[in-house]
Amino acid sequence: MRNDKHKKCEWLACLNPHSYVMALEDQLFNQSLHDADWLIPDGAGVVLASRILGNQINERVTGSDVFYGLHSLMNTAGGLSVFFLGASESTLQVILERMKKDYPNIRVAGTYSPPFKPNYTPAEQNEMIELINTSAADVLWVGMTAPKQEKWINECQSRLEVKFAAAIGAVFDFYAGKVKRSHPAFQRLGLEWLPRLIQEPRRLWRRMFISAPIFLWHVVKAKSFDSRKNVL
Repeated sequence: MRNDKHKKCEWLACLNPHSYVMALEDQLFNQSLHDADWLIPDGAGVVLASRILGNQINERVTGSDVFYGLHSLMNTAGGLSVFFLGASESTLQVILERMKKDYPNIRVAGTYSPPFKPNYTPAEQNEMIELINTSAADVLWVGMTAPKQEKWINECQSRLEVKFAAAIGAVFDFYAGKVKRSHPAFQRLGLEWLPRLIQEPRRLWRRMFISAPIFLWHVVKAKSFDSRKNVL
């Protein structure tokens, strides 16, 4: 049970065109994104849509940006800890070893590779929460891929005793070197998806060739509606 002394665990989710389209069909995922304390524009398409619709998102902020930025601050401060939930045991082991070298002042309070399945039983859920809370970690990184990771955090948020949790998916594989992140030039041009599609075509083809056009269509419809409203 959460003690009254514990402050609410704030959590972060990442929004990109693919997650937007998934949320159209998955009400629990949709609600989770709305419930997140922080929703960052992790996708060039989101920034472009914001500009088209006249909003104020000026630049992309990725899960990797949050991961490295927060670790840098924590390492400088010292005395803080993290827990990694998700990915395979081999990936977590690489992350653990790299964390020791990159951030010697951050304690990895624990890691756990959950069963690879769409949903967890109450017993499995309780086991994960108990491991995290017992570790006394300050930050929880969750890498289960969307939409499972966002729904998991949102469902368990009230029972988590960490200060901050973030659903960062592919960052686990990036940091462990399992998947190579695109060159910064591609990132600046909003084309990070291209090298990744070449690396992981079976996993990413749907988001590029189905989700992206659907997202663009919704942006065009929203712009058209806004234009008609202004005329009237």
